[in-house]
Amino acid sequence: MPPETPAETTTRLRPVPGRHPARAAAAVACLVLGLGLTGGAAAGAWLVGDSAAQTSDRYTEARRLWHSVPVDSLFPRTLDGEGAGPGRADRTWTRVAVAPDGPCAGALDPLLVKALRPVGCARLVRATYTDATATSVTTVGMVFTDADRPGMTALRERFADESLDERTDLLPRTLPAPGTVAAGFGDAQRASWRVSVLTDVPVVVYAVSGFADGRTVTDPQPAAEAMAEGQTSTPAQAGLGHDADGVADRIERGLRRTAKTGEAVRESR
Repeated sequence: MPPETPAETTTRLRPVPGRHPARAAAAVACLVLGLGLTGGAAAGAWLVGDSAAQTSDRYTEARRLWHSVPVDSLFPRTLDGEGAGPGRADRTWTRVAVAPDGPCAGALDPLLVKALRPVGCARLVRATYTDATATSVTTVGMVFTDADRPGMTALRERFADESLDERTDLLPRTLPAPGTVAAGFGDAQRASWRVSVLTDVPVVVYAVSGFADGRTVTDPQPAAEAMAEGQTSTPAQAGLGHDADGVADRIERGLRRTAKTGEAVRESR
């Protein structure tokens, strides 16, 4: 559509009265205020858009960490558990095995895979640690998802609302390691666990602990419960809740640091 023809400006249909000084000043003030509000709104929209773009970029970068950083960054050879044991005793965990990256199917319980389906499973990486006395073993894993921040937030809320991280039928599976203290660490040996749905990175971190001697545990207990004061269950008495929570926490911290700085983390503290 062609532009409109400008109106004639050399004549007027009626005289225009002269501007009153006060009215002129008010008009200028309104114009300045209007421009300020418009500019502020535009700047705000730009900042919000820029922030959303940065978040998307961080998510994209974090989603690739499973193959873009060294394994010792994701799973340090040694974890320092200062104050992480029962009664705030110090703990140290040493890595005994790392599994090749792979899909979630087969490596996680089918019901847990189903619970994670809304965010997808781009890749799963796992490792197993033992404590300094070699009496306990803990498998820790990271599920790198396909979700964005709203998707991860929704999953986290669902886990909290439905207490999915406390259900024994959603227990993470172990990573046994032949020829190590974790050789007999199977499904029947699972004693305590923790599952954390992160929202600052598209990752679900979990850990599951048990005895290194391969004994069967009939009363597995979530780490938060096992660490509560006055608990007398087998996992609580053995400090296995502290193991699951402590290992998961250190791996989670290291992941966040690596995602933030892009640098390899040699030790999670």
